[in-house]
Amino acid sequence: MIFPFSHSRLGSTLQWPARSWPSWLWQISLEDMKNRLARIVVGTSRSGQPVTTEDLGVSGALAVLMKDAIKPTLMQTLEGTPVFVHAGPFANIAHGNSSVLADKLALKLVGRDGFVVTEAGFGADIGMEKFFNIKCRASGLRPNVVVLVATVRALKMHGGGPNVSAGAPLPKEYIDENLSLVAGGCHSNLRKQIQIAHLFGVPVVVALNVFTTDTKAEIDLVCQIAKECGASDAVPCHHWAQGGRGSLELAQAVNEAASRSSKFQFLYNTETPIAEKIKTIAQKVYGADDIELSPAAKAKIDYYNQQGYGSLPICMAKTHLSLSHMPDKKGAPTGFVLPIRDVRASVGAGFIYPLVGTMSTMPGLPTRPCFYDIDLDPATEEITGLF
Repeated sequence: MIFPFSHSRLGSTLQWPARSWPSWLWQISLEDMKNRLARIVVGTSRSGQPVTTEDLGVSGALAVLMKDAIKPTLMQTLEGTPVFVHAGPFANIAHGNSSVLADKLALKLVGRDGFVVTEAGFGADIGMEKFFNIKCRASGLRPNVVVLVATVRALKMHGGGPNVSAGAPLPKEYIDENLSLVAGGCHSNLRKQIQIAHLFGVPVVVALNVFTTDTKAEIDLVCQIAKECGASDAVPCHHWAQGGRGSLELAQAVNEAASRSSKFQFLYNTETPIAEKIKTIAQKVYGADDIELSPAAKAKIDYYNQQGYGSLPICMAKTHLSLSHMPDKKGAPTGFVLPIRDVRASVGAGFIYPLVGTMSTMPGLPTRPCFYDIDLDPATEEITGLF
């Protein structure tokens, strides 16, 4: 999920001097970082009040440790396009977006007619929802377009195709033409992803990342159904093979969509009670009938309200493998109740994060950790098991 910004809707707030890096921007960012570090809650007093790093007197020391990390890393693509890499939290347990600072610096560099493309992790139900409800609130920036990245293979899986085990050969359904599975995935999952973006009033362009095994009929079908489902446009992309030339049609579609007026809106007001904010996301974004709060979750909500954190935005910790809390439920599941087993707060970061179902906040750990397979041959110094 990627979001192009242009200057056309951002107004005078981004009219910085073109000749120099704005030193005041660093100062504001450092001030914001210091404030966030100072708000980190490390415990609770005997009277039930939160104890912060500022209370312990260590927030200044933390800021010194992090003073250089506040600056984005400037890198480049294979074709020399500048890229800022700055923060990359997992969208299934955090907000999944790069920093506001990187976006603002990029907007300064591209000029008034340029575009900045920034990524949100996973699908519209996770990274995009958090981008809008959390990051856009913090930054004041509003994206012009949502670029929804899709593949024929993923749509076939959401259309009823078999699950794929790690390391196993791809089933023939994902290699041979299968218009039925493609249509099923488009009418369920792709349609829902487009609808989620439209909840926020932002136009959608579908970018179909083409594989060599995709047939013309499958590609045409995805683009046709995507537009029928409300996308402003849908185009096949071949950047993986042709570089920038392979996405010219996508760039033109994004430019056209960005020129149209839109009415951006948040999904909820932050002053809405915590449980209602969770329920709004569950129902409107995931398609759940309702939520079920565990006793522990209810107690935590009462506790955070008492501490004055009830107005923080919500950052759901949920599986990225399904719109629901059930990883094996593909497409666009309905008729389910979303279980909230716990609710926690990242006060420094500035959000409440409910834990949905069995979701773990330690990402990337398989059932069998990969360190079991990593070894070193002392004679040849050859490393095995890394890949």
